[in-house]
Order: sequence, then C-alpha cells, then structure tokens
Amino acid sequence: MEESLECLVERVKQEVFSPSADIYSFLPSSAYETAWVAMIPNPERRRRPMFPNCLIWMLRNQNDGGSWGELDLTIDCLTATLACTIALKTWNVGYINIEKGLKFLHAHTEKVLMKHHGGIPRWFAIIFPGMLELAKAKGLEVFPQGYTGVVEDIFNEREKIFKMEETSCGGHHLPLSLYLEALPAIYRGKHEDILKHKREDGSLFHSPSATACAFMITGDGDCKEYLEAIVQRCGHGVPPAYPVDQDLIKLCMMDHLMRLGCGEHFTKEIGDAMDHIYWNWVTEELQPSNVHDLPLQIFKDFLTFQLLRKHGHRISPERCCWFMRDPQMLLHIEENYQDFLGAMYAVYIATHLMFPEEPEFENAKTFSKKILQKGLPGKDVKDHPSALSDLQEEIEHELKHLWLARMDHLEHRTYIERTKGYNIWIGKSSSCRLTCSDDIIQLAIKNFMTRQSVYRTELEELKRWSKDTGLANMGFGRENTSYCYFVAATPIFLLLDSEVRKIIAKSAILVTVADDFFDEHGSLDELQCLTQAVQRWEGEGLSGHSKVIFETLDDLVCDIALKIFNQQGHDMKTLLQDFWREAFDVWLTESEWSRIKHAPSIDEYLRVGTLSIAIQAMYLPACYLASPKHPQSSSGTRYSKITKLLMLSTRLLNDIQSYEKEMKDGKLNMVPLYLKANPEANIEDSIAYIQNKLERFEKQLLEITMVDSNAEVPKEWKQIHLCALKGFQMLFNTFNAFDSPTALLQDITMAFYEPLAMDSQRMLLPTFVLNAHESIKENTGRLMDDSSKKEVKTQGQLQGMNGKIVYNSRAIPSKIKQSLYYVRPKCLLGLRRPSSCMFLAVPPNSPSPLLKM
Repeated sequence: MEESLECLVERVKQEVFSPSADIYSFLPSSAYETAWVAMIPNPERRRRPMFPNCLIWMLRNQNDGGSWGELDLTIDCLTATLACTIALKTWNVGYINIEKGLKFLHAHTEKVLMKHHGGIPRWFAIIFPGMLELAKAKGLEVFPQGYTGVVEDIFNEREKIFKMEETSCGGHHLPLSLYLEALPAIYRGKHEDILKHKREDGSLFHSPSATACAFMITGDGDCKEYLEAIVQRCGHGVPPAYPVDQDLIKLCMMDHLMRLGCGEHFTKEIGDAMDHIYWNWVTEELQPSNVHDLPLQIFKDFLTFQLLRKHGHRISPERCCWFMRDPQMLLHIEENYQDFLGAMYAVYIATHLMFPEEPEFENAKTFSKKILQKGLPGKDVKDHPSALSDLQEEIEHELKHLWLARMDHLEHRTYIERTKGYNIWIGKSSSCRLTCSDDIIQLAIKNFMTRQSVYRTELEELKRWSKDTGLANMGFGRENTSYCYFVAATPIFLLLDSEVRKIIAKSAILVTVADDFFDEHGSLDELQCLTQAVQRWEGEGLSGHSKVIFETLDDLVCDIALKIFNQQGHDMKTLLQDFWREAFDVWLTESEWSRIKHAPSIDEYLRVGTLSIAIQAMYLPACYLASPKHPQSSSGTRYSKITKLLMLSTRLLNDIQSYEKEMKDGKLNMVPLYLKANPEANIEDSIAYIQNKLERFEKQLLEITMVDSNAEVPKEWKQIHLCALKGFQMLFNTFNAFDSPTALLQDITMAFYEPLAMDSQRMLLPTFVLNAHESIKENTGRLMDDSSKKEVKTQGQLQGMNGKIVYNSRAIPSKIKQSLYYVRPKCLLGLRRPSSCMFLAVPPNSPSPLLKM
C-alpha cells in the first residue's frame, strides 16, 4: 500500500528533528579513511587487524565496477580504491576484491585524470603518488608497464609542492602533516614533530587516516583512544572526519529539505531550529579558525546567514564577511581555490539575499564569483557529458541563472532529479554527500507530484474560465492563460492558497487581453467608451470586445469581493474597482500618447507606467484575500511602499526588454526617454542606468519581504509581492518571454505535466502509468515509428508490454517495473545525463504538454 504524505512527513520529522535523531547517520562512510583505520595492526597480535570490522566494511562496499567510494569515476575514487586494495593486501584477504580494484584502476585512472581539466587539487597531488608508492611496496602492480605521462605529471606536481614547502615554510597552504599517511618518510619528521599537531581529542586535524598513520608510527595512546572512539561511535565504516560539527549537519539537512521543496511540511521544526541558531549567532563571539578549518567555517557561516535571512531574522553580513578584510586570507583562497569551491558556492548563494547598503556583501559576491568561474572547465570541454562534477554542475547553474528569475517549483524539480545527497566539504578530499533516507526522497517525489496534480487541475479550470468568458476567443493579441497561471503558481516555494493563485492568474489573463485591446485592436472611440464604462462601472452601450472585457471584469471583481467578504469580513468591492479604473485610465493615456507621438518626461511617464503595468489589479486583490491586515499607504498615494517598489521594479523590467518593439509601435518607454533627457548617452548607458535603479529597488523590496521585524507588512503580502517580482524577473530577465508564443512551453511542461526523470539507481515509487506511445505523440506531434521504438528499446533495456514501454532492470522489484515507462530523453527533454533515467508517470488523460494556449 502506498504511504500517505502525512506518514512520510512524520517519519522524516523523527529522523531529522527529534531529540533522538542520530546526526552521524547522515554522514557517509569514507572508503579512504576506513581503509587506513583497517590497516592498523592489533598492538597485541601484530598479524591481525586492530579493527577487523573495517575490513568487513570494505569487502561489502566495493562498487560493481571495482572501485570504492561514493563518487564513481572521480579522483576521489582513485585514492579510495588504492587505499582499499592496499588495506586488503596488508591482511591478505579479499583477493577477488583486490583484483577487481586493480582492474578498475588499470582501466580508468588515466581517463579520470585526463578529464580533470580544472587542474589537480593539492590534496590529490600529495595523496595519489603516496598511495601508488605504498601499493608498489605492498607488491600491487597498479601500473605494470610503468607510469604514464599524466601520472608522472602528478608526481612532478608533488615534487613542486615539497620544494615549495622547504623554501617557503608552506606559504598559504595546509600543513603537510594533514596528509601524513601519504608522505614519504623524509617528510614525516620525528615522533615529536608528528605529535605536535595532536588535538585535545587525540587526533591529527580530526582526520582518521592521518591519526591512524600517526598511531602506527608513534604508538601514542591518545591516538589509539581517538580511533577506538570513532569505530565505537560510527560502526564499521569511518566518516571523512571525526568529530563533526553537528549543528552544521542539521543546517545542511534543513537546507536539503527546503531545496527538495519539502520545507512547508516542517515550518515549525525549522522555525524553532532557526530561532535557536539566531540566538547563538547574536550571543556567541566569532572564534578564529585554523587554516585547515577555513573552507568549512566559511561554508557554515554563509549557509547560516542564508537560512537566517530567509527565515526573517535581521542580521548583518559583516559577521560572516570576516575573511574579506584579510588580504592574506584572500590570497590563500585564490591559491587554493579548489579547496574553497564549496565555501565560495555558499558565499555566492547567500549574496542573492543582499539588501541596500551592504558594500562588503557586494565585494564578497564579486570575489566568490571569480573563484567559482576559476573552478569551472574551459568552454572546449564543457560539452563533454562527464566534464562537470556534481558540484560544478550546481556552480554552473548558479552562475548562469539569476536567482530572482528562477521558479522555485522548477528548482525543486531540478534538485530532486539531480541530487544523490547533499554535498558538503568535510575531510581533506573534494567533498562527500550527506546520505538521505528513502523516506526523504519519497516525500520529495510525492510532494512534487501532488503539486503537479493540483496545478494541472487549476490550470484546466482557468482554461475553461477563459473560454466561457470569451477571453480565449477574442481573435487578437495574446491569450496566455497557461503563461499567466505559470507565473502565479511557480515562483515561490510557499504553497499559496488555491484561490489566491487563481485570482492572480484570472486578473493577469484579463489584464493581458485588455492591454492588447488598447495597444493593437481597439479604435480610439472604442477605448474611450470602454474606459468611461469602467470609470462609472456600468457597461450599458458596450458591444463586441469591449462588452466581453467589461462583463468579465465585473464578474471577476464581484467574485473576488465576495470571497474577501466571506473570508475576511471586509467589503473591498469599491477599492477593487478603483484598481481597475486606474489601470484602464492609464492604458487610455498611453494609447493617446502613442497616437499623437507624445514624448512625456521621465517623471510623467513613471506616474503613468507604474500604474499601467497593472500590479495593483493583478496582485493586490489576492493580498486582501490572503490577509485581513494590510500595510499603511504611503503619503500621497493609496499604495504602500512595498507595492510602489514592486510597481517600479516590474515596470523597469518590462521596459528594458520591450523598448525596441514598443518604439516600432510608436510607443516610448523608459529606455528612449532616458536618451531624450540625456542626449550624450547611448542605449547601453540608458539600460545600465535603468538596471542600476532596478537593482536598488529590488534590494529594498527584498529587505521588506524578508525581515520579520517589518511587521506593518503582513507575511502574506510579502509572499505575494515576492511571487510577483520573481515572476516578472523570469518573464523579462534576458528577453521578453511573455510575448513569445513558445518561450515558456518547455518550462510549463516540466512544471505541470512532465513526470520526474530519476537516475535509474534511485529506488522510487511512481503512482501512475502513462502510455508511452501517447506521450511521444503529445510531445513530438507524431506516433513512434518502428525505428523509434527500436532506438528507445536499445537505449534503456526495455520490453514492450501491451503498448506500453516498461523499464526493465533486475534491480527493481516487478511491481515497480510495471509502474514505470521510458521515453527517449534526448528528443523529449534534452537532459544532461540521458543514459540512465526513469520517468515517474502522469495520468494518461493529462493534457498535452505542448499546451493549447
């Protein structure tokens, strides 16, 4: 029986938020660290391992391809596989495992090294040669024909590091003792040199591998107690570092749940946790970090900042920008940029939430962006299917897409499909992933599919409404029902009330039709008659399109006013009518300006343009329905500061991307008007000026929406205004997507119709079956021919079954197999990694993803 959403939520609450939750259960075992602990001989019986269960873990956790490690075909897996084969060879067990490991290394080492175009990290240049030398000493022939050129290059890089260490005392780098287990004997030093790095818990740098090596060399009792404590606490597999910052792991898990789109189910738990974190933030002094802990400290500081700001706490970025004030620190980060990619990723994400007058935050954004760009491969290799690591894919996505222009619902989809865990930078190699239970993944999938179902139902209702009112059959302009609903439903992760979404969408549909009537179709007499009818709110004498527009408007306002009265007890009908009166009045003004070629001043234009964008008509009715409270109006206007900022922002966004079209139509907007007022400027100057103003308005708007202390603005108003800003930013980010009949079709398909495409290794439970022939017909406009069927079958190991195509994998139980279908990803989705996908299906009676607008 399929589990309910509520059951999954309760189980995840227990796993993540209960006092008995085991934080270490989210921390993966490190094959590399486990191997080094497994190599330790029993002090009393030297021919036996001190921790035999670590050997058992390695025997049970080798990957099918022969490697060890959670990140297959990466430089991490090379060092992990070497360490595990060495550990097994040390105790003469697991001969088959050793053979498989060596075969993997023979087949893939050079390939993995060649594709690492971002440069070899310092840690790998030290550890990899050391592991090869140790393997050779154990009699393992990793390269029986001798080292290849690319391997020799890494040995040469290690020599450069050692020489630099000798001449500059390490410079801005981590101490060599962190990699004690991989150092040649000459660089290890005497016992006292090794143990001077010992910490209070008996470890060297909280590193199990370095501590294991130190214990084998020195026999130090503190090191022994530390190693025994790890195995007792964590079981057979050893974590990348021990102990770990448990508060950081909790932060990461909360961030993970929110990025999966599940945050709404844990509002209280996350809120309580953030209140506790905020108290620590304001009461505890910042502790200086040693160089080894710097990347993790920066990562934690900015993740904390980001989550606190998202949850309404007023905090300054000064506390977490401490490293920006130290030139030596910045130099250290630049020289070791690969060690800091995760930290700079967290910095860059946090800077999306920048408020006005935060120059240090602006500098942090510029610096982190430079480091992240440095960590991406060149353009010549980006198109290679395996050129980007998981982190690099996330970095590329972050740099490419403006945060405000991303729709949360689609971001959740991308994260669900791509994630194999939460990347975190613990230990001394590239990264590790926090492990998630099946409950968390199942909750994310079920939650997303539930939303899709709700959204599809609401969109069909809106399409019927558009047809019934006649708006869908006007015969001119843009009938963008799907676009309008997409902008109303998907921008923010908080699930707005269904009626709120539909009110925004219906109002936007009507605004679109009416605006096009004023711009393109109506005569001046018709426009004046319609405007006068709206002013007196009486449609007598109207006909044709004017009558359809007014009657739809009247019905819509009456319906919204009744809903507000029933829910909030306020009669808002006159106010709602006034919103529309203003909109029609300024539309007429703009139409008259266009006809007489009038060029208004910038101030005159903005007085009209901020009303003609019709934010007040599209979004404020929804605000009044969502909350009985409302903010006070600014002096001289009926609108509050948050609404005025939204009006200005959306108007400028529209103007930047539509000035060319409007100039051809005889209309002037902010771009040419700035040129008129500043004859010495050019188009680029005008756009830069407007963009600068826009960024300032958006920062002010973000500050109001994200700080709970702005109590005069109800939370619901903040959410709806942020929804509007993000929607307009998406529509007008790089071009005018709203005027394109196809620009948003793919996004709408992915948001409402397309089933989730999951990696085939993920055990996921779909709930519907979709006829694959129908799906491909809907998405390509034709049925599959025989050759298409053959191609699909060979790509995914498929079998035909009653006209359906079913994913066939022995790893999947038969009941799950019967609930899956596969379609050719390249022709349907253009996914980055199409070779191993399974699709969670939607109901067979779903509307075509190539939508009827």
